Amino acid sequence: MKQTSKRSPAAATKSELAVTSLKTPIGVLRLAASEDGLVAVVFPGEKKKREFPDTRGSDAARAHLGHAVKALEEYFAGKRTDFGDLTLAPKGTDFQLGVWRALQKIPFGATRSYADIARIIGNPNAVRAVGLANGKNPLPVIVPCHRVIGSNGTLTGFGGGLPTKKWLLTHEGVATPALL
Repeated sequence: MKQTSKRSPAAATKSELAVTSLKTPIGVLRLAASEDGLVAVVFPGEKKKREFPDTRGSDAARAHLGHAVKALEEYFAGKRTDFGDLTLAPKGTDFQLGVWRALQKIPFGATRSYADIARIIGNPNAVRAVGLANGKNPLPVIVPCHRVIGSNGTLTGFGGGLPTKKWLLTHEGVATPALL
């Protein structure tokens, strides 16, 4: 994940965050950025909802936020297939950060299983831990946790809900099973 600062995103206070809402085909997303980069993308009605009051943040935080908004608008318009140029500042354990880096390598229009990700990070027995890290991804869509499916090809849990996961995969050209 591209980062610009050695300062921990956890050190950012709420007043330093730039926060905005973005209307998308999957609902209104909330985005938050610090001086270090984008820290959160929150789905509407997300169970583990993180509240971010509207704040302006620093110039650097607003710049990261503006770049992320433009990138997501391009993605939803079908004009962007990756987010490698964004500066991200997720907070997580070393294991989680490793899983999230692996997720970023899943190409647009492709999927991987939890077992695939466990093998990619060099820990093939960590399938369950990969699933937990995937579920704690603070930057969904941008760090494409929606591209992780069950070993049998089924859609599995997703913070934004399975219909949203199905929409994102279909948007990327992935054939998905019908939802029950």
